[in-house]
Amino acid sequence: MSIKIETKIVGYEVVKEEEEAVALAEAMADKETRRSAKIIRMTERIARPEGMEALEGSTYKIKTPLDDHAMYVTINDMILNQGTEFEQHRPFEIFINSKNMDHFQWIVALTRLMSAVFRKGGDVTFLAEELQAVFDPKGGYFKPGGKFMPSIIAEIGAVIEHHLQKIGMMEKEELSEQQQLILDQKRAEADASDQKETVADADSDETYPASATLCNKCHTKAVVIMDNCATCLSCGYSKCG
Repeated sequence: MSIKIETKIVGYEVVKEEEEAVALAEAMADKETRRSAKIIRMTERIARPEGMEALEGSTYKIKTPLDDHAMYVTINDMILNQGTEFEQHRPFEIFINSKNMDHFQWIVALTRLMSAVFRKGGDVTFLAEELQAVFDPKGGYFKPGGKFMPSIIAEIGAVIEHHLQKIGMMEKEELSEQQQLILDQKRAEADASDQKETVADADSDETYPASATLCNKCHTKAVVIMDNCATCLSCGYSKCG
């Protein structure tokens, strides 16, 4: 194939075969160096020890008022530097099991991603914070004891936080003695107020209080707030389980 030169030739140089061979060898060596380069990781990578078929772990039960079936969250840990003064537990993998198949896809995706983050190493405490910041557009629910959960994902994040505190990766925020006294006082006032409302409802001629709302289970206008939890006075259905 002929090549047409459009510009004027002002000079030329002949490439020797030796120089061409050296340049080709350098290019091949550079390519091989890049191919065999080691990956530099920013954090340590946790790998399952050879022959280790069983890991120590804990299973937590999540029962929400949004579903009739409970979720069981299992977090398995690896023990680093076992038997030494530097022994440390690190989360290695997480599994979530439930009879409700409606959650199957996002449960599989979430557990695989979280397990990959655990195995990556480094600071994994951000997972608990990020998950607890997820809000359900349909609204959250109250757990027994009055703690509000904005979503199921947030409660999974709370379980992870509890587990990380249990193995020593996160510090539990403790209330001061004065804060605890104020909290106990407010809780006692709330309990006394709830008892007064219960007595007033019992003395009323109406079947259910006028402020009651419709129950999604028995479709009776008999849902009232008791102990910071929506409870049906007709069928006993409660959002707090």
